[in-house]
Amino acid sequence: MAVESRSVALVQATPVVSPTNTRPWLYRSLFKRPFEVALVLLASPVVVPLILVLALLVMLRDGGNPFFTQHRIGMGGRSYRMWKLRSMVVDADKRLQDYLDSDPDIRREWELTQKLRSDPRVTVVGKVLRACSLDELPQLWNVVRGEMSLVGPRPMLPEQQALYAGNGYYRVRPGITGFWQVAGRNRTSFAARAWYDDRYERDVSFSRDLGILVATVSVVMRRTGC
Repeated sequence: MAVESRSVALVQATPVVSPTNTRPWLYRSLFKRPFEVALVLLASPVVVPLILVLALLVMLRDGGNPFFTQHRIGMGGRSYRMWKLRSMVVDADKRLQDYLDSDPDIRREWELTQKLRSDPRVTVVGKVLRACSLDELPQLWNVVRGEMSLVGPRPMLPEQQALYAGNGYYRVRPGITGFWQVAGRNRTSFAARAWYDDRYERDVSFSRDLGILVATVSVVMRRTGC
């Protein structure tokens, strides 16, 4: 709780966009994507070998394809294929349905948050990947392709659109990290994500994105004890 409170404070301390200030608009329209792609390319000599090593570890430990792809909703409501390192068992979707059918309390948790705090589908290696957010690294390819940003709303599944009440999500690219990811996370309902997404979409700026990136590193390091 204290970690996330500090992260929220860091993000909210960044300047709010003023209608008369054109610099955030210029960043959002002209510089945000080139800046993020440049960061990805600079990190690629380290990140690409790391992804390959982690993929080999997943394959040797759990078998099957080490990568997981899934259709998500992007900017403008367009569908795209999102990449991740697989952190769950191979037949995760079927096991989820069986798990929800077996326990009404678990079903209520899923319907409220679209997440499970204790998900039995997550593998041993997957728990480590998730704790360090390493399973998200292949999404850097989505950033290069222009389907995602480093910072933006959390990618949404097609079937989740009916549960989502906001509009800000559809006006920016979904992100590997974002305001909701470092602030609300498991303590908020899925529907409450709309507030975070609308707030971020209104206030996109370099300083806010930088604050979210710094907060993300802080959250991951403190969560893993680094």
